[in-house]
Amino acid sequence: MKLIAIVGARPQFIKAAAVSRVLRATPGVQEMLVHTGQHYDENMSEVFFRELEIPEPDYNLGIGSGSHGAQTGRMLESIEEVLFKEKPDRVIVYGDTNSTLAGALAAVKLHIPVAHIEAGLRSFNQRMPEEVNRVLTDHSSDLLFAPTQVALENLLREGIAEERIHLVGDVMYDAALYYGEKARRESRVLERLELKPKSYVLVTIHRAENTDDSLRLRAIVEGLREVGKNVPVVFPVHPRTRKALERYRLLEVAEARLRLIDPVGYLDMVMLEQNARLIATDSGGVQKEAFFYRVPCVTLREETEWLELVDLGWNKLVSPIMPEGVVEGILNSLYAPRGIEENPYGDGNSGELIAKCLFNFQVDLSNT
Repeated sequence: MKLIAIVGARPQFIKAAAVSRVLRATPGVQEMLVHTGQHYDENMSEVFFRELEIPEPDYNLGIGSGSHGAQTGRMLESIEEVLFKEKPDRVIVYGDTNSTLAGALAAVKLHIPVAHIEAGLRSFNQRMPEEVNRVLTDHSSDLLFAPTQVALENLLREGIAEERIHLVGDVMYDAALYYGEKARRESRVLERLELKPKSYVLVTIHRAENTDDSLRLRAIVEGLREVGKNVPVVFPVHPRTRKALERYRLLEVAEARLRLIDPVGYLDMVMLEQNARLIATDSGGVQKEAFFYRVPCVTLREETEWLELVDLGWNKLVSPIMPEGVVEGILNSLYAPRGIEENPYGDGNSGELIAKCLFNFQVDLSNT
């Protein structure tokens, strides 16, 4: 069985690492990796491949940034060329980025079956590009790997046939278990930044809804500045976010109180997450990693795809409209009781379950 996996952004590298490690150890399976180049900065891409022990991509398309339409169109054209050449039995896509959608569309138009890992997530906010990507990808796929029961139920409500859906748990939990231990052994980021465990708030901001809205970004920065009077705030700055801070003349405002650092590699990020007192983010993946490492999280958005984290008390939604709301949300969460000790994301063996399903499904198809 020949598989082509499409990746392009940091969260996808993490998910692909958990699955690829299993697939490449499965007899009879050939996996090829196509990197669209959606994240092309050294700290956003290459270092992840090294630290996650992912083989070098078989194809690096080098698409880079651009508007949603232009970027997705260039990806679609380049991925189609690869699929024409390689003729895989199946394409695997991850998550909800433009790379995800482009990979699914290129495959389905060539009548190549598509497996979507992390299917069924819904924020129910159609203004989010990620929401559009995930819905279209789910309805283009014939195998949908849902990370949670909630995701599975979302797919059923949308009329997707039950036999196409497989509840396998979350591959990011697999990664958290494996790389959390590796980070503790190898990362020296705390020493390098002179940070003590559980002494700081860790911040990540990158979504367009926050970076492209000057009022929201200002509310976040000014709110974090106030938080910084009570506890140190460490802020690895995404390239998009740095450009937005410069554009809205907020960079110096942020630097006056916050600890701004360049993006870090995956193991360093995991180490920072594990040892944070609290994480404030707009990232879906970081929300889950906070939970995996049992660190309280404040999500600076109106909604989340991971409602179970809110229900369990580990995550608090805070709309970044006013600085006062950001301050109140973070400070309250710093002193709130711990969340409920449950795990809706499986047993840390999602990669094995996905590989088994892919292989069995291919055998079933060959016998029909």
